[in-house]
Amino acid sequence: MRAFLWLFTLIALVAPAVPALAQGNPFRPVVMVNDLGVTGFEIDQRMRFMAVLRAPGNLEKEAEKVLIEERVQMQAARAAGIRLSPDQVKAAMEEFAARADLTAEQLLAELAKEEIAPQTLRDFVEAGATWRELVRARFAGRVTISEAEIDHALSPLSDRGRGTRVLFSEIVIPAPAGQEAQAMAIAAQVSALHGEAAFADAARQVSAAGSRAEGGRLEWMGIDTLPAPLRAVLDPLAPGEVSQPVQLQGAVAVFLLRAIDENGAVATLPQAIDYAQFLIPGGRSAAALAEAARVRAEVNRCGDLYGVAKGLPAARLLRETRPQGAIPAELARELARLDIGESSTELTRDGNLVFLMLCNRERVLPAGTAAPTRREVANALINERLTAYAEGYLADLMAAAIIRRP
Repeated sequence: MRAFLWLFTLIALVAPAVPALAQGNPFRPVVMVNDLGVTGFEIDQRMRFMAVLRAPGNLEKEAEKVLIEERVQMQAARAAGIRLSPDQVKAAMEEFAARADLTAEQLLAELAKEEIAPQTLRDFVEAGATWRELVRARFAGRVTISEAEIDHALSPLSDRGRGTRVLFSEIVIPAPAGQEAQAMAIAAQVSALHGEAAFADAARQVSAAGSRAEGGRLEWMGIDTLPAPLRAVLDPLAPGEVSQPVQLQGAVAVFLLRAIDENGAVATLPQAIDYAQFLIPGGRSAAALAEAARVRAEVNRCGDLYGVAKGLPAARLLRETRPQGAIPAELARELARLDIGESSTELTRDGNLVFLMLCNRERVLPAGTAAPTRREVANALINERLTAYAEGYLADLMAAAIIRRP
């Protein structure tokens, strides 16, 4: 029974926390939902059950709200000809009890200690299972999950927008051999600037990054997609603050944090980045940039680059997968901006323009942890889509329901 203790650590508080709702006849309806009543006894019982489950909020209001919704759901199911058999209800109760490593009989015995009637658990479980059957029958035919959606769900990019994002600007100052001191002096002047307007003006004047035309402004980026050194630079900054100069390979960078969006923490795992580099002779010459534009028009994914590089020296195309922390800083900074299949031509190397393309991002799972199968991911996506349909359907049913108090 130890596995069930999580349900009962507040047992001593349950009775005082649940007031007696019904004075006089507890079985008198206190609210009518279409032609069905919800009694004071049912509300009292559901409050006791919710208290055992540590439900948050005002238990009386929440219990009444849930019971009203269950009445509407059950009426819709009956109208659609959906009724669970006694065996199906029993199986659903066993499944619910198994979440606490109990049988249904053991769960009922524990609930009885809190004066919770067996019918309370049965009604709760039956309503939930019936609603799921109705939703599947009504909407399952509308839900199809593509292979691309599964690929995206397996990628760390699926977490974008759900975790912390940052909005920042950059200035990248070239520091070729012998000119490092001059570049650092310019960067020190930039880091002393105040205000986004002044930073943007400086970016247009001295930055070598492709963002210079936009005053160094970059779009929102998930904090987990940024290389660790850049995260370390941005973490201490408040919006509006400028970083100290940061040494890069052949350059010095300065960053301005413009905004932070903490849209719920996402527990991210280390990433392995799959990327390709196609080298185009000529540096940032007009001819090299035109060739990069031609390549961009021909490729949709990294595999297409092999056709572009056919017959060329093998050194012109490099594809590799590395842990995020093992990627050189200038490459990592560019890759952080890209979605899968996108490319960048911001970098040069050894006189060549680097056509950099992000092939994939993969979560690095802890040792001994199995990755979800594609079927498991597909089922999760189907359930997510069905949940969205169910929420809209319930909202329509509630809007059409006649709810009154006798």
